[in-house]
Amino acid sequence: MAELVPPTLLDVVAARERIRPYLLKTPLTYYHGLSSLLGCEVWVKHENHQPIGAFKVRGGINLLSRMCAKDRAMGVITASTGNHGQSIAYASRLFGAKATICVQKGANPDKVAAMRALGADIVEGDGDFSSARLLAVDLAKERGLRYVHTANEPDLIAGVGTLALEMVEDQPGLDVVIVAAGAGTLSSGVATVYKAVNPGTRVVAVQPEAAPSLSKSWRSGVVEYSDSADTMADGLAVRQSFELPVKIIHRLVDEFVLVSEEEIRAAIRLYVEKAHTIAEGAGAAPLAAAVKMRDELAGKKVGLVLSGGNLTVAMLREILTGPTFVACGSR
Repeated sequence: MAELVPPTLLDVVAARERIRPYLLKTPLTYYHGLSSLLGCEVWVKHENHQPIGAFKVRGGINLLSRMCAKDRAMGVITASTGNHGQSIAYASRLFGAKATICVQKGANPDKVAAMRALGADIVEGDGDFSSARLLAVDLAKERGLRYVHTANEPDLIAGVGTLALEMVEDQPGLDVVIVAAGAGTLSSGVATVYKAVNPGTRVVAVQPEAAPSLSKSWRSGVVEYSDSADTMADGLAVRQSFELPVKIIHRLVDEFVLVSEEEIRAAIRLYVEKAHTIAEGAGAAPLAAAVKMRDELAGKKVGLVLSGGNLTVAMLREILTGPTFVACGSR
């Protein structure tokens, strides 16, 4: 296997030029209500405004745009908890490739429907995301498809890193940027940009307490596993970390914060109340961390990446009618 080389700032800049014809710049918006609540200046990067409702489309378009004609003609296959699959399906439709997406049993039905609507073939596994990923690997060999790894793809990381370039341009003086971390493409891309452009900006990654594999890898520097990934934040429901993001985040991410399921749900409610916007579990995790870090963030200028808004109506209804809970103070 060839060595996995982390993308550089120049790779991210080049990716922005590739995706520019297909995607509009997303807003970075100041919210007085959130700022007042947290005691700091809060700016939210709205990746829930992307055409698939999540940041990952940046990486999918960058990867498919660089794929050779032969690989596109073969077709591509990947595994996804939802947003990555939508990204590959969306980009495949743009560039004339056939996409197959392996999903875990009981995957978010709205995300599965969106992938089908984009023309992808869906194969449902009989277990969690790790099982779906192994199924995709097997089917790639069996059918002669180009396997797209969920994280060990430099072009995916460079593509999603473009959102950090936009943040730097709109608000160059952010003291802290907080991002969710599942497989690690987002935290890797954001850290790659900020540590090259403004090393003084503190990059904080967030995972659910129920799925801490990348947090463990940030500390150890090697691939780590968790016993399960039983979290409502399906975009973060990953039981293991992967080599390329681990190589990047171990070196560039300043801090990892773990948040509980109820803290994530509370953050979803806060986004509805204070920003009138919808965040899925992964998208709300940075706000959950900011609430938890309130003392540490006091008086600072903070960027929160709202990575996606693909929450089912049933889940949103259940969260909004649930008990109110807001954590505060330091960890």
